[in-house]
Amino acid sequence: MRRLAIAIWIAVGVGAGPGGCSKEKKAEGVSLLPGAPPVPAELAERIRAAGAADGEHRYSNRLIFEASPYLRQHAHNPVDWRPWGEEALAEARRLGRPILLSIGYSTCHWCHVMLEESFEDVEIATFLNQHYVAIKVDREERPDLDGVYQRALEAMGQPGGWPLTMWLTPDGEPFFGGTYFPARDGDRQGAVGFLTALERGRELWQESRDEVVGAADQVKERMVDLVTSRSTPGAAAGLGDATIERALDQIEQHYDADGGGIRVPGERSKFPGTMPVRLLLRHAARTGEPGGRDMAMRTLERMAAGGIRDHVGGGFHRYSTDPRWLVPHFEKMLYDNALLAVTYLAAYRASGRDDFAEVARDTLAFMEEELGAEGGGFHAALDADSVIGGERVEGAYYTWTPAELEAAVGAEAAPLVGAWFGVSKAGNLEGRSVVATVRPLAEVAAAVGVDEARARQMIAAGREAMRAARKKRTRPHRDDKIVAGWNALAISALVEAALVLDRGDPDSRYLARAREAAEFLLGKMVREDGSLVRVWTGGAARARGVLTDHAYAVAALLDLFEATGEARWLERARALDQVMARAFEAPDGGFFMTSKEGEELIVREKPVRDDALPSGNAVAAMNLVRLHRLTGEEGYRTRVERLLSAFAGVLATSPMTAPHLLLALEELRHPGPEIVLVAPASRGELAPFLEVLGGRHVPGHLLLPVVASEVDGMAARVPLVEGKLAIGGKPTAFVCRARVCRLPSRDPAAFASELARVMQAP
Repeated sequence: MRRLAIAIWIAVGVGAGPGGCSKEKKAEGVSLLPGAPPVPAELAERIRAAGAADGEHRYSNRLIFEASPYLRQHAHNPVDWRPWGEEALAEARRLGRPILLSIGYSTCHWCHVMLEESFEDVEIATFLNQHYVAIKVDREERPDLDGVYQRALEAMGQPGGWPLTMWLTPDGEPFFGGTYFPARDGDRQGAVGFLTALERGRELWQESRDEVVGAADQVKERMVDLVTSRSTPGAAAGLGDATIERALDQIEQHYDADGGGIRVPGERSKFPGTMPVRLLLRHAARTGEPGGRDMAMRTLERMAAGGIRDHVGGGFHRYSTDPRWLVPHFEKMLYDNALLAVTYLAAYRASGRDDFAEVARDTLAFMEEELGAEGGGFHAALDADSVIGGERVEGAYYTWTPAELEAAVGAEAAPLVGAWFGVSKAGNLEGRSVVATVRPLAEVAAAVGVDEARARQMIAAGREAMRAARKKRTRPHRDDKIVAGWNALAISALVEAALVLDRGDPDSRYLARAREAAEFLLGKMVREDGSLVRVWTGGAARARGVLTDHAYAVAALLDLFEATGEARWLERARALDQVMARAFEAPDGGFFMTSKEGEELIVREKPVRDDALPSGNAVAAMNLVRLHRLTGEEGYRTRVERLLSAFAGVLATSPMTAPHLLLALEELRHPGPEIVLVAPASRGELAPFLEVLGGRHVPGHLLLPVVASEVDGMAARVPLVEGKLAIGGKPTAFVCRARVCRLPSRDPAAFASELARVMQAP
């Protein structure tokens, strides 16, 4: 199939220049864009008026009416862009033209490059307008569409990424694609430029249409094969500890012993794989085997020291372009930072290392300060690029020269601060330096001739000075979408921080912020049928929520229930799970990415593999395990076993690709302790016990804080709390496993001992 599609494509050769489908019927109206079909006069006037309100621009197109920050970045291209929808597809069918589909997101560096090189080029735009229907999609609004066409690219034997550039039939079926294309042949050492590809595609569609449709059919068949192969059913009973051990063996085989993290053969880039790290930490805590723990700790150490971490402003960039985590791709995504905060908190609990706690604090501070939205939610991301010297440059906001550093921190501190943060005259990114801390402080202090304690003070002051100086630079663009699932991840991170960093403080600012975000999510992003919308932007909700939005939200609500003991969060979690069961769950187990009530796409996938985010099925599985443990209802266990059966084939053959689903399997087979804390009068009385728990790595624990007067009401929802008392009128802790409880503790030290004993039990 791949040979056929590529052979047809290449055989066409370079296109023959301008021209169009000779049978096209020209519509009456006004032409706004070079080479584009005319539009009705009323629509043309609306586009002109909206474009004028947006500032002075030579061109405007239909994307001017969209709320998506990414689509609006393209609203003044000379390309006749349309948003995805039946209107655009119908226009392609009416004109008999192929579709040029471009998918990206607003903080994507190479999306910006292709915008500037190709989509603002009048010659390219004219050709595109004459021969294609051009459709633009924000992958963060429509991850379902992005997922479908990423699978198409995979079916063609090509790697995915963004911008995603696909050639489709008028029915939306893909027949060729790629990611970034340079504008013209030879640009950026590219073999084929975008204009040439457009010319070939136009000629191919005109002269070999039947072959194109046949190739598209074969691509579709291969897509179906890929999707179904990732949901190969089997017996859940055959999944056990050996499955988890195979995954750990695979992780070890691909582990980078020098830099930490997972190395993909043939790739220099490395992504912060939080899911493998969490599996390694959990397995090590249960078995006592040090190898996995060491791999996890080294990975987190190297990431925290590298340039992938923003040492000045906190948080992490999207990925590293090199194996040492030194030079990142500079986007900063809400989801990455939420997941990394939870991972560093887990490592802190497992090791007691204050540096890991500090990384988590800085990451959460970045999320709150840079991505926090009015009303309670969190914005999506910060751009990779910013302006320096009048030009857009990737990483300009984050990188330094020695002169800039000295101007910020002063001549006295500059040698030490520069040595610590790796700022040099040569730099490591086009003459500028990415900030990293790759040398030990003692070594740096000795080299500069400064006492270590004094060096620590100078570096802390220097960092604040650098931060203040950096804020005066042109800030990167912020994508202000509020994405439901990503906000749920932020809520979970904040709840975990409340336990681990604030140690049961009833006035925890992390917990208050988590509540605020949850109230926004449930207040603004829930549809009438109880399902979630995907995004909130421009004061309105947009797009149906996908599986991850719902699964992550259930997890966040369960986290809030465990942190507060407030029944309303459990009830909302159960209600949302019922929405998932109705709209997403498959009869044979597992969940589809899209709701059965949503748009019908070429394929409907059950995602199982983790990428930058844990798969929706993995999080759904963990939710079902937790709901079963909380409520005792067997229906939840039946559903999770059916889910695991649906993916037994993948877990048996490629377990490393789904580490988060293996966490759910681990939770099902080796659940952590159930911890019931009963307060005589108020939850604040439980702080000493929560301080003990927050400082210990107790994977898979269930936490149930409850006030004595609420025990009976809670027992109707969570049977485990039935009969639990504040003995002698004092706060009391019950440590249980499989609903069998040990002797109650009224002393935090005794509670710590009980936790240690239950964690050592087989």
